[in-house]
Amino acid sequence: MTSPSGAVADVTIVGGGIVGICCALSLIESGKTVRLIDRERPGQGASSGNAGVISPWSVVPQAMPGLWRNLPRWLLDPGGPVSVRPEHLWKLLPWGLRFLAEANEKTAKRKSEAMSLLTEPCIDLYRHHLKGTGQEALVRDSYYVNVYRDPKKANLDLLDYRLRTALGADIERIEADELRRLEPALSTEFKAAVLIKGQARALSPGRIGEVLCNKFAATGGEVICDEVRSVQMAAPDDWSVSCEQGNFQSHQVVLSAGAWSARLLAPLGIRLPLEGERGYHVMFPETGAGLTNSILDTDHKVVASSMLEGIRIAGMSEFAGLDMPANDRLFAVLRQVASRLIPELTSMRSTTWMGTRPSLPDGLPCIGEVPNLPGLHMAFGHSHYGLMMAPKTGKLIADLVSGRLPNSDLSAFSPKRFG
Repeated sequence: MTSPSGAVADVTIVGGGIVGICCALSLIESGKTVRLIDRERPGQGASSGNAGVISPWSVVPQAMPGLWRNLPRWLLDPGGPVSVRPEHLWKLLPWGLRFLAEANEKTAKRKSEAMSLLTEPCIDLYRHHLKGTGQEALVRDSYYVNVYRDPKKANLDLLDYRLRTALGADIERIEADELRRLEPALSTEFKAAVLIKGQARALSPGRIGEVLCNKFAATGGEVICDEVRSVQMAAPDDWSVSCEQGNFQSHQVVLSAGAWSARLLAPLGIRLPLEGERGYHVMFPETGAGLTNSILDTDHKVVASSMLEGIRIAGMSEFAGLDMPANDRLFAVLRQVASRLIPELTSMRSTTWMGTRPSLPDGLPCIGEVPNLPGLHMAFGHSHYGLMMAPKTGKLIADLVSGRLPNSDLSAFSPKRFG
């Protein structure tokens, strides 16, 4: 890590997750002096614990038609993919109603096109950022394999597959025998699968964050580990980020603090319906089983992937606010799902992790300058898609900060869309 310089930077980035790191790299490529501040080691928070899927075809919104029919069952099932802590239920209700209002086919198609703008170049951009680091192999080509116990559900006419193919995805349905050849470690419970091709996977999301942060520092970026208390504008072109260790001055600020971004915006009079949506994973470090591709258990909404550290089983959506401890019951659920996915994992030792996704009710991030606060830019709210959307978000932020008009319609990500 570099130490504070005390100089006024062109840009201060608040939040060192994968989105903040990609913003930092694109900004420094644009010739800016850039300072990155995070309370932890950059890239090691929520960005490190995801399922590792790097997918140009992650263009299916969370709010899909028919969701309302499944939601009560999921919420009442202790092993369901979605849970809400009882003490958080009333606070979540307005967000949840707005989320459900988005669950229709017309809205899903519109949002899918917007999501594609951010996800389509993700593999190429990660390889661009990793070039010259000696760690290029951290991104590996693969399929995204959606596996089904009921073969009738492996239907390419489903809306989520139609959304992908409409944007150019190469998708194929396979039967159980071909799935066995492709992924022999999987349980024989699975009778069919859908292959989404043209994907990649991260062999270690946390390691990618570390490598890219080191590249940023090596190319002149400044990295500060500190707790950000507030962001304040003294005048246009004069911003102060107040931290425990002192104040840091810059001409512009990029706020990419994930689920904590709303707390920093509230003193500026900005209210956004940003929820902390917690995700969980269990890691099995000592298994001899291996997976060639990223696997989605479509029944449990859980992803399995082989990484440098072992096999990771990641999933769950828990709404509990930002300050509650992890829910041990959900780790137990993931271990049970893991044993059904890959029988060899049944008796294996595992480690656990929980992190918080920043989720807005329409499932899209905020990317752009804050109205009436020139020089303050939003780059947060990427929900389940942060790993895929981070590199393009970084390029768009670099264009906006540099005064270049992006050659894309960014209205779907406008900070003004919530009023």
